Amino acid sequence: MTVRALSTPLPRRFALCAVALLCWVGTMTAAPAHAAPAPVAGAAAATTFADEFNGAAGSAVDGGKWQTETGDNVSNHERQYYTAGTSNAALDGQGNLVITARKENPANYTCWYGRCEYTSARLNTAGRFTSTYGHVETRMKIPRGQGIWPAFWMLGDDLGSVGWPNSGEIDIMENVGFEPGTVHGTIHGPGYSGSGGIGAAYSLPSGQAFADAFHTFAVDWAPDSITWSVDGNVYQRRTPADLGGRSWVFNKPFFVILNLAVGGYWPGDPDASTSFPQQLVVDYVRVTTGNTATGGTITGLGGKCVDVAGAATANGTAVQLYDCNGTAAQKWTAGSDGTIRALGKCLDVKDGSTADGAQLQLWDCNGTAAQRWAVSGARDIVGIQANKCMDATGNSSANGTRLQIWTCAGTANQKWTVNAA
Repeated sequence: MTVRALSTPLPRRFALCAVALLCWVGTMTAAPAHAAPAPVAGAAAATTFADEFNGAAGSAVDGGKWQTETGDNVSNHERQYYTAGTSNAALDGQGNLVITARKENPANYTCWYGRCEYTSARLNTAGRFTSTYGHVETRMKIPRGQGIWPAFWMLGDDLGSVGWPNSGEIDIMENVGFEPGTVHGTIHGPGYSGSGGIGAAYSLPSGQAFADAFHTFAVDWAPDSITWSVDGNVYQRRTPADLGGRSWVFNKPFFVILNLAVGGYWPGDPDASTSFPQQLVVDYVRVTTGNTATGGTITGLGGKCVDVAGAATANGTAVQLYDCNGTAAQKWTAGSDGTIRALGKCLDVKDGSTADGAQLQLWDCNGTAAQRWAVSGARDIVGIQANKCMDATGNSSANGTRLQIWTCAGTANQKWTVNAA
């Protein structure tokens, strides 16, 4: 495998499946839709990434958040050439990003099949933003037509070192034009990639088409689980139990991708019924840490509160369980950088350790990974660096029980309820 610079398209390979997007989903089975679970009462989410796409009409996306890939894609046999600049990706001045696919070749671009017939755009956050866990959401209005293939998805940040599919791929939303009322959510990894990807489809009722209105597409991503929803309706959840013993590669950082492809193995090529230009209109992209503290308590085993011992502010002060008493030592806030804070300092893993049993303490906020946390919909508080859960030592709820990190096990001493002030 040749690793390419990220200013060009991500590595191209596999004649029958793609690093870019899912090639074929014939193995998918639909799961029944049901209402999304309600968030923890009174809790709020810490936003780790947000682009509302506000700006002047015709302006480029924020280069501090997104990079634009260029080139064609042979692995899927897609037909478009992804361009730089604002010709195919620009703000519309009304709070949207518009990615436009056109039937054109203004610069004599060359594709795998010869002279390119179409242009479009693909954006990613690699090198700008990655996330491990959280709620990843977009609101968009997709295009329509045979051969049109919009997608909102994620790739493992270790792509360059381990390759695809070992990096993992989370397809939050894909639509192929011959299914105007259906979208797909899929995971890919070693032994379950391409046509073997594991996922499900969601269809609108009464013959509606997704291109007729804006819709919200999201995943709730926690240690060892990913849950997909459309407009708040959950339609599938995947865990390691779905993999038949194959490796779950989704407990690590991923980056976000938006693109609009034309043609390929899965959607097929455009035909006489397909009109151009086609536009993917994106209202926003947001990533939040889930239910996180905003000036309130965090309660755990026995209804006890997460507490700073003695309300001390010295570096190294123990973080423990204690009877809830309404003091400042039990008031926690979530920073936009993924930190959880009390008394002006950060929740920290002692010595930056990733070992089971590493103790939690209060420390000056210093921007290290040992102070970054994600709160899952399953009420786990997960240390990003170690990918381990906040845990009450010894399964004890006694006053003074020291908190630590430990391999996530789903046990009661690793479950936390966040309450707003």
